[in-house]
Amino acid sequence: MTAVTLSNITKQFGDVTAVKELDITIKEGEFFTFLGPSGCGKTTTLRMIAGFYYPSTGKVKFNDRDMTTVSPEKRNTGMVFQNYALFPHMTVFENVAFGLKVRKVNKGEVKRRVEDVLEKVHLKPFIDRQVSQLSGGQQQRVALARALVIEPDILLLDEPLSNLDARLRDEMRNEILRLQREYGITTIYVTHDQVEALTMSDRIAVFNVGNCQQIGTPTEIYNQPVNDFVAEFIGETNLFEVKRSEGSLNLFCDALNLQVVADSSIQEEFDENKRFKMSVRPEAIAISKTRLEGDNVLVGVVDLVQFTGESVHSFIKVNNGRTTLKVTDLNRGPSTYLKEGFELYVQLPPDQVRIVPVAKE
Repeated sequence: MTAVTLSNITKQFGDVTAVKELDITIKEGEFFTFLGPSGCGKTTTLRMIAGFYYPSTGKVKFNDRDMTTVSPEKRNTGMVFQNYALFPHMTVFENVAFGLKVRKVNKGEVKRRVEDVLEKVHLKPFIDRQVSQLSGGQQQRVALARALVIEPDILLLDEPLSNLDARLRDEMRNEILRLQREYGITTIYVTHDQVEALTMSDRIAVFNVGNCQQIGTPTEIYNQPVNDFVAEFIGETNLFEVKRSEGSLNLFCDALNLQVVADSSIQEEFDENKRFKMSVRPEAIAISKTRLEGDNVLVGVVDLVQFTGESVHSFIKVNNGRTTLKVTDLNRGPSTYLKEGFELYVQLPPDQVRIVPVAKE
């Protein structure tokens, strides 16, 4: 298995810096995801690992081997593109076998390896079919098989599920993860989809405007965001600016008209020279029709209720209607849904309030 090390990587296109001073180590056999909005540098980073781009500065290493300026065909990486890049005039067998034939593998070995990988992606019955006759999900499996059949050291996937419908994306997430675990191959996955990143990854690197904002496990990224960008981009959150009361560690939120009580260890790290925000996830907020005791309690009025199937979102006006909080609960039946116009109590549990710095722009 192969580890990937990116050391102080910067990539410039003219006056534009696409990736800036990036340092990442991806472990052997790890499923590592680059996550971020469009134009944040994640695909550029993937292409530098593949060898399609060379970094302006910095080094790319596979284990201890410097691969910074090695050509793509000498890196032994398997790549799956967003548009699959299949040959429509070829059969499934011919598409999957293409990389092996380029490497001049003998016919018997080609046949064995192609049949083996098609068995693993559940496409062996379609071996002689034209890829143009396959569904989107089946074409995605062909692209995966073609990348895996060459037995690459590293599997690279660039938003491979973005062209599929929601149900098929769910199925293919599980399929890709199953194959990655079965092969034990170091895998680097690019996506802007938070659900894909959270459900599939061992670790995630969150990108924004060419900078890596945070690296961590899915639970670390979600529960312990390092700044307001990560908190807002990963999942959903209620995010409001907070200020420190003069001469004390107390935090005040103007939007909520609330003296905020948060985890004391976070408060002690509060730097009065920086801007900070409080982040509270919608599912962490407590609501009650009767008065609540404790800290961070507000009175609100239900403004809107959205039913999504598995969950129910309630938008609650607080601070005399000037601010809206989003609250999420599992669907427990119509009798539990809040009614618009209903007055109730809302609590932001202190152990669920995360104080985060404002990200540098």
